[in-house]
Amino acid sequence: MPEYFLDIQYKNIIYNQEEVNFKEFECCTFSNCNFSTCNFIDVTFIDCVFNDCIFNNAKINHVAFRTATFNRCEIKEVNFSMCDKLIFEIAFKDCVLDFSKFYTLKMKGTSFTNCSIIAVDFMSTDLTEVAFENCDLYRSEFAKAIANKADFRTSYNYTIDPTKTKLKKAVFSLNEVKGLLFKHELIIK
Repeated sequence: MPEYFLDIQYKNIIYNQEEVNFKEFECCTFSNCNFSTCNFIDVTFIDCVFNDCIFNNAKINHVAFRTATFNRCEIKEVNFSMCDKLIFEIAFKDCVLDFSKFYTLKMKGTSFTNCSIIAVDFMSTDLTEVAFENCDLYRSEFAKAIANKADFRTSYNYTIDPTKTKLKKAVFSLNEVKGLLFKHELIIK
């Protein structure tokens, strides 16, 4: 049975590879913490907030994120696709998520605000009603994703093939619509 921690604030901690394993955190706040060497096993975060944390290259294969908020975090090259899928609720604000993977996850209603989302794998992901607010989506992959009612209006640098991605009622800005037409090699002025 995992150790349980409720309503604790953690600050300026550099976690070792196994330090958070077999633990459940509820209503906890992590500030300026570094998780990049962690190899998570049986870890649950419920209603937790991460401020200015580093997760680069962390192995989060056995993690449950049940309402987790990330603010100003570095989360490069992290594979979220093996996280617990039962309740997967996350939000990102002012984060760097470059080269991360969300392959096959159900992310309905997730918000990404002011994030760098370069070369991120959203293949076969349910992005229904996801809000991408002012995000750089350069070279991110959306093949076989469901992005119905997703909001891309203020985001940029995306290339999405509407023949390979479900986009019913998704919203785009006129300035960036070229990202939907790239495969046709059209020139839009």
